[in-house]
Amino acid sequence: MDRVMPAELHNRIVQAAYRKRGFTDEESGQAARFCELAARHGIKTHNALKALHLDDHFGSGNPTAKGCVPGAAIEKQPGKFAAAERWNAHKKLGQAVAFEAIDTCIRLADKYGVGMVSVDEAFHYLWGGGYVMEAAKKGYIAYTNCTAALAEVVPFGGKFPTLGTNPHSWGFPTVEAVGFPIVIDWATSTVAMGRVQQFKREGKPLPPGAAVDKDGRETTDPNQVSALLPFGAHKGYGLSLINELVAGLIGGSLPTIRSRPEIAQAGEKTTPNFFFQVIHPEALNCGAFAKGRNQAQNVKAVVADILGHGNSPPEGRTMLPGELEHRAAMNSQKAGGLIFTEAEIAEFSAITGQVGVPFAADSLKPWQA
Repeated sequence: MDRVMPAELHNRIVQAAYRKRGFTDEESGQAARFCELAARHGIKTHNALKALHLDDHFGSGNPTAKGCVPGAAIEKQPGKFAAAERWNAHKKLGQAVAFEAIDTCIRLADKYGVGMVSVDEAFHYLWGGGYVMEAAKKGYIAYTNCTAALAEVVPFGGKFPTLGTNPHSWGFPTVEAVGFPIVIDWATSTVAMGRVQQFKREGKPLPPGAAVDKDGRETTDPNQVSALLPFGAHKGYGLSLINELVAGLIGGSLPTIRSRPEIAQAGEKTTPNFFFQVIHPEALNCGAFAKGRNQAQNVKAVVADILGHGNSPPEGRTMLPGELEHRAAMNSQKAGGLIFTEAEIAEFSAITGQVGVPFAADSLKPWQA
């Protein structure tokens, strides 16, 4: 049975957990903001539990990895291109860096039509779709990619994991056209490692073709997963490679040592990289839409044509990317809080015991869609 947690309680728990780890009030607030955004939109793979798990294994909670430094400051480097900023995050909390980066891109796009921010020495920002969704709600086209914390994906035709799950995230300003922003957000592996952790938590099997065990044999048992497989064979491999190449141009080092300083040679870097870009819709407008439509009307017509012809319900099953997240947000609004499974509530209960936030799981109201 799912239960509803008030957003205020959720944020208090998350902030307390991050403060206990030494993060500033501002960083803890940004962490809670992000985790609420993910939970509100039904993102099970990158919510607060995943965020804290990442910090435990690769961040401030692991003195060997040292991948995230509480209170670190972003170094914004001078450059020759006014619409492009280059940052060294110095291992600052990824969510805080990402929110500032997308806001900076928006400011640049307002002035130049397009804005981009490249980030070196980063710590993973979790669900890239959340950042581009926020920009799309404000009327912008937004994109981000990053290199995942670990190389966990076997390249097409290979046998050893040398790529990250390496997500791509696009957000489009389609609220006027369809009622919500279209958000196209995907890991380049068949499933994200966060999904493996979710299925392990829920006791569910993985889909075929998603992962391999320590001997390189395909497995659907989340407890036996050693590495992941790219989706779409060579196509997913190519998309994952894009992230590694972009990171390499920014300053990222070898994928196989990322978040693994214990095996890195002296002088190599072990941190992920981010890339953000925002485009102002007016920068794309060539002003010659069919039948005298304006830009917004034209987008609406294009989407209607794609969904028409019997493709969408009731005749078909086609839906738009971002629609499931929109439905989840509507359910959260209807529920009056954030919806979590019993297994997730149990993990939150363990966290509250560590950070001293009063919490009674039985007091949370049940939810059934």
